[in-house]
Amino acid sequence: MTEKCAVYPGTFDPMTKGHFDLIARAAKLYDRLIVAVAATSTKKGAMFSARDRVAMIREDVRLAGLGNVEVKTLDTLLVDFCRREGVKVVIRGVRVYSDFEYEFQMALTNRRMAPEIETLFMMPSENLAYVTASTVREIASYGGDTAPFVTSAVQKRLAAYGKKGKPK
Repeated sequence: MTEKCAVYPGTFDPMTKGHFDLIARAAKLYDRLIVAVAATSTKKGAMFSARDRVAMIREDVRLAGLGNVEVKTLDTLLVDFCRREGVKVVIRGVRVYSDFEYEFQMALTNRRMAPEIETLFMMPSENLAYVTASTVREIASYGGDTAPFVTSAVQKRLAAYGKKGKPK
């Protein structure tokens, strides 16, 4: 029997509890799950380097005992990454309708480039559906409490930031 493998790509800047909810749930569905962390972020107000984001996710995956989850840097087109890793399924999180519009467009583009790769949409748990990385970055930039929204590894790194995203 062949191994069931999926990839969950994103910037994860920073990873939220909503992201981690999807990681934990997808890890139950697949023999192997690769969290693919974008090497660069085009998002306004990027907070962490790819190296830091990978390290935080690896720490949280280890603490959660998710032995079938790997964390890798995504430094190419997603479809090329999937082909290189032998992955046929992409997991994407969808919180609200506007997420779906964007993700649907990306899924169709990926399908056009690689028809053998399927995209599956997952919703976070309802108590986490409102949490976004951009909101977390804004709260952190003003020195607010981000603990309810992020994992323990992320919270440790955010604690090192002062107001306006400057290291303390």
